[in-house]
Amino acid sequence: MEEIEQVKKWLLSFGEKVEQNKDYLNELDTAIGDGDHGSNMNRGLQAVKEKIADQPYSDLSDLFRDIGMTFVSKVGGAAGPLYDSAFIAMAKKAANSEDTAGVFRAGLEGIQKRGKATTGEKTMVDVWAPACDALDSGELTEELIEESFQKTKEMKATKGRASYLGDRSIGHLDPGAQSSAYLFKELLKAGVLNE
Repeated sequence: MEEIEQVKKWLLSFGEKVEQNKDYLNELDTAIGDGDHGSNMNRGLQAVKEKIADQPYSDLSDLFRDIGMTFVSKVGGAAGPLYDSAFIAMAKKAANSEDTAGVFRAGLEGIQKRGKATTGEKTMVDVWAPACDALDSGELTEELIEESFQKTKEMKATKGRASYLGDRSIGHLDPGAQSSAYLFKELLKAGVLNE
């Protein structure tokens, strides 16, 4: 199951990226949230690493389900339930579809259902939505991912803890959008999308 090994490689490298940048993620979150997004994500991804590293999976659905369950049990704050919703929705889709873009689209829908967010509200959706559109057309690039993340700086937060700041949230990058940007950039590097 070469595909499963590539997906594991992607998730483990995503975990390494978050570990290397957890202080930066906390810094972004300090400006508009609780200041713990990096620590929470790192804790969750270390638990994911322990869970999946040596586990033999016969299908992606089981792998994604384990990741979702690990996130919800180990990651505090808003990020845990949102990433959990993404991976559980991806698990359901992967059970009856091999369409990578469709699997990620299901993840986006899971996030939106849980967080009630749409684009332009300064959340992780602002990276997931354009990334899913680009996956649909086969045009996902690091530049597009980074550009989508950078756009959150000038947005006014209307969802989550950052929304309490109102206009003061403008001028700050969104931490959830940054961790999501890492997720999609590592996806490109891991070769999961190579046909």
